[in-house]
Amino acid sequence: FCVYLDATYVPLRRETFEREAVYIAIGIKHNGHKEVIDYCIAPSENVENWTEMLQDMKSRGLEQVELFLSDGVVGMKTVLEQTYPKAHFQRCLVHVMRNICAKVRVDDRETIMNEFKQIHQQPNKEAAIKV
Repeated sequence: FCVYLDATYVPLRRETFEREAVYIAIGIKHNGHKEVIDYCIAPSENVENWTEMLQDMKSRGLEQVELFLSDGVVGMKTVLEQTYPKAHFQRCLVHVMRNICAKVRVDDRETIMNEFKQIHQQPNKEAAIKV
């Protein structure tokens, strides 16, 4: 069982904030079936809100998680280790690709992304090194 964690900002019409973060946890079963496990809305994305959400999911019965997929929110890996110590953590591929693109010249992006995809599609580390 895997859980994908992410937050996105949506525009709101409120007096205090123009945009707020919508946090979402999506469970992915071994057969590929996906379902929303939890969500919440907060003024901004931070590790404290993720901590509360993860603890709530655990208290409602989400016991075993093999893998969490998430972006690079500071402190997320530590919170996951505290809440679900047996689970593994993997940085979301889309977020990794965005970070790579942000650090590469525009003219080189297509080449670098094609190479990154070839490496990522390999069945193991040894095959990826050979690419």
